[in-house]
Amino acid sequence: MASVRKLPDGRWQAQYRPHPGGKQVTRTTRRKIDAQRWLDEQTAALVSGNYVDPQAGRISFGQYFTAWADRQVWAPGTARAMNLAARSVTFWDVPMRLLVRSHVETWVKAMQTADRGKNPQGLAPGTIRTRFNNVRGVLRAAVKDRVIPADPSEGVKLPRLRRADSAMDLPTPSQIRALLGAAHRNFRPFVALCAFAGLRLGEAAALQVGDFDFTGRKLAVRRQVQRENGGAVDIRAPKYGSERTVYLANALVTITKTHVEALDGHTPDRWLFHGENGNPPHQNTVGYWWRKAREAAGCPTIKLHDLRHFYASGLIAAGCDVVTVQRALGHSSATVTLNTYAHLWPTAEDRTRAAAASLLGEVLGAADERLTNAPAA
Repeated sequence: MASVRKLPDGRWQAQYRPHPGGKQVTRTTRRKIDAQRWLDEQTAALVSGNYVDPQAGRISFGQYFTAWADRQVWAPGTARAMNLAARSVTFWDVPMRLLVRSHVETWVKAMQTADRGKNPQGLAPGTIRTRFNNVRGVLRAAVKDRVIPADPSEGVKLPRLRRADSAMDLPTPSQIRALLGAAHRNFRPFVALCAFAGLRLGEAAALQVGDFDFTGRKLAVRRQVQRENGGAVDIRAPKYGSERTVYLANALVTITKTHVEALDGHTPDRWLFHGENGNPPHQNTVGYWWRKAREAAGCPTIKLHDLRHFYASGLIAAGCDVVTVQRALGHSSATVTLNTYAHLWPTAEDRTRAAAASLLGEVLGAADERLTNAPAA
């Protein structure tokens, strides 16, 4: 029940119960009209389903995130990313009910301008976007929990990302050849699997002998390696949707088969590449091997992940459709593939020119025929 009553001191008190039997919520004002307006807003929110308990928003962002995170079912990598993003905010101690858009904008600006030593320009636009989306997930959960009435991150502008065709550096075939030649013999198959099978670093590091079907010329991607704190190795399933079968070229089969035959033991659970303490290598180890190879090859700016782009570009140049490329790379959806590689597919204009060139070649390349006005036989 909702009502407005006059207090002995002349002020006006609006009161209502959000739920039958629940605690009564009140507000006192000097004017009756103000009390009635506030009460109308609260009852309208109750009827429309947009009601937020004024007491719920008293907890800080940090307190809400900590309690919310404990309830989430996350992979270890997701938990680390969410904690990193949430603890980077500049409004950790601000009560949820006081959060406004300017708090989020200030945090985004701080990420963009932070002095990080080697990178005085702050975090990269892609990193800022990832952290922003993670924190936005927390704020949207708070809206659903009726802790806040609206998401304060709505409409916040983020630093512009570079266009995919400008941001992506595709290695040339000659650079890939140089990298293969410069890599240590035990690391060369790793480079080849990234360049000619499109494996991610963690996927290639986690390969076992039993993942290969050399007769069928295919490879099963079943796991990945992630580095834990202190240098420990965590073996887990690949990224969501990334478990897949990759079909291998004959030359890649030869490279990997030769590597396997040189291993000390060929049991199916034998790691293809060696790290520390009998484990597969983690990101730091592979990064060291990669830096040595690219410096020796004279390709100091190429990233290991660029080899995956090289593989994708080869599939696209060979005429593979979006779904084929998606499955080969282990993307969660065709949208991810298009967002990353759409600029590599030929446009309608390119296909028109190619078709016209084919027709032109057929006509101009045909044997000369004698022109005559005689009726056809």
